[in-house]
Amino acid sequence: MRIALGIHYDGTAFSGWQSQPHGNTVQQTLEAAMREFGGVALPTTVAGRTDTGVHGIGQVVHFDTELDRAMFSWVRGVNAFLPKTVAVQWAQAMPDDFHARFTAFERTYFYVLYVHPVRSPLLDGRCGWLHTPLDLEAMRAASRVLVGEHDFSAFRSSECQAKTPVKHLYAIDIEQQGHFFVFRFRASAFLHHMVRNIMGCLVAVGRGRQPASWMTHVLASLDRRQAAPTFMPDGLYLARVGYPERFAVPEPNWAAWPFPMPWASS
Repeated sequence: MRIALGIHYDGTAFSGWQSQPHGNTVQQTLEAAMREFGGVALPTTVAGRTDTGVHGIGQVVHFDTELDRAMFSWVRGVNAFLPKTVAVQWAQAMPDDFHARFTAFERTYFYVLYVHPVRSPLLDGRCGWLHTPLDLEAMRAASRVLVGEHDFSAFRSSECQAKTPVKHLYAIDIEQQGHFFVFRFRASAFLHHMVRNIMGCLVAVGRGRQPASWMTHVLASLDRRQAAPTFMPDGLYLARVGYPERFAVPEPNWAAWPFPMPWASS
């Protein structure tokens, strides 16, 4: 049987999703809890491998098992062995052709940025923070340059293992609610550090350090050195993964989202 799980996690203390020798990753933490619950190793396949410090509210994994357990048992049972920073939100039986990574047709990330003269300890690790104001309309103008299918080499980490730098960025939405700026990035897929590198450029424009037209130059250069430094991971969330309707993958649990939600659950 193939089973999919929806996962929430606070990535602050983890070295990203993917298993590593030192063991401090979300994947290893989840799989250790699944082994405790099921009594056997249950390797997982994930929709998107998040980086160190990045969070997940819409992460999806799948695994194959011969164990006969009710779906609610996979939620409660695995959660009993997880730390407070990781929780299974739902479990659902899937057909054999479902694949958490390869049947996904789009991914959405949110970046939450707290803009205030003084930092807040209550938001540490969960939001990015700037002490200087941002120009919302300038950032929106700069972001429009990136929408569409492009070679995003200028926003690609040197460690990226993607086969091609060409991705289709469907939309970038930016909204302000009080001291929070919430950025939504929706694309077919993302390169390693792509969202954080775009964020660095948008913030440079928002702070008036570059004009909105600068983004055109950066994109066309195909040169990572022309872009701004990689922005902090603190406010980045894998928010949603899109799958064909026939798989009926549950939506993320937005009731647990602690920040402004300009777009409701869309």
